[in-house]
Amino acid sequence: MLRNLRNLGPASERLLNRAGITSELQLRQIGSIKAYRAVQASGQKPSLNLLWAVEGALTGQAWQTIAQQDRLSLLLALEQTP
Repeated sequence: MLRNLRNLGPASERLLNRAGITSELQLRQIGSIKAYRAVQASGQKPSLNLLWAVEGALTGQAWQTIAQQDRLSLLLALEQTP
């Protein structure tokens, strides 16, 4: 269950599941940027907190740390990813 990963709860899990992301392995394979884009492409409107949470889940960091320290690099990567 995705909700067992750090930073991800039931709401995040629902967003990701609706986008077709149902396992940790799948999430790790596509990464935080593509996962966020997949949620958007599925017609949902995630906040950037989902991006911070997924990146934190994949790196083992608190989403607040990601939002403070990695915000710019993630936003730039998001801008460059269709």
